[in-house]
Amino acid sequence: MKDLTDGTGQAAEKAGNAGIKIGAGEHVDDLLKDGLVIIQKKNGFRYGTDAVVLSKFAEIDGCREVLDIGTGSGIIPILLSADNKKAHFTGIDIMPEAVETAQRSALLNGLQDRLEFICADVRDAAEVFKGRFFDAVVTNPPYKTGNTGLPNSDYSKYVARHEVLCTLEDVISAAAKLLKKRGRFFMVQRPDRLADSLELMRKYGIEPKKLVFVHYDASRPPVMFLVKGVLGAGRELKVGAPLILADSNAGGTAGTGPEGAEEAINFS
Repeated sequence: MKDLTDGTGQAAEKAGNAGIKIGAGEHVDDLLKDGLVIIQKKNGFRYGTDAVVLSKFAEIDGCREVLDIGTGSGIIPILLSADNKKAHFTGIDIMPEAVETAQRSALLNGLQDRLEFICADVRDAAEVFKGRFFDAVVTNPPYKTGNTGLPNSDYSKYVARHEVLCTLEDVISAAAKLLKKRGRFFMVQRPDRLADSLELMRKYGIEPKKLVFVHYDASRPPVMFLVKGVLGAGRELKVGAPLILADSNAGGTAGTGPEGAEEAINFS
């Protein structure tokens, strides 16, 4: 990822021409994919390697409507927009500031007709999208339960990492209500939440179909897993080969996806 805000002036010129304000403390970062960029706060929550691997794992070919639950900066819909140029992507998040930033990123990329960001509580999603269903749902939900870990002084980071405003069950149950029959569900989570995730998916009718463990180093345990589910499908879970990331220093949720991460990830 390359910061375009300072030095080159490319992002500032692009934003100025589009009438988009880049606020103090914000950076415009090059996603190194199809010329896409994203606006992020320098000291706020920034997307991590988990968002990159989830965007590569999600099989959205043939999908027309894709929903991202807990979209944050909008990183996943922005990345996925390059993989399916016919789909419409919707992101939902409870944090107004995150949604406003994601909307500006959509404008900056000229994707405002294909990317929609809505500020709402995931627990109200079925009512928000009443009568509207999706071919696929993707999500990078908070990893830690609300009473674990140390609270972060930055509220956006705390909300993104801890179940303080929604739980894993809230996310999975919302996905089940919003998916079309046989709709696809894709999620990234930490290994300690694997049993919870599979149990909740089956509870709400999303059958786990594919599981991949992600490692930064082949000699150590996985740091996350990716799971695909299908609403209303029969039972047959396949475990794929482990994904070993090329950059062992990649930052997960705490850092930013490494340059070349797209090329290093292969699920074939």
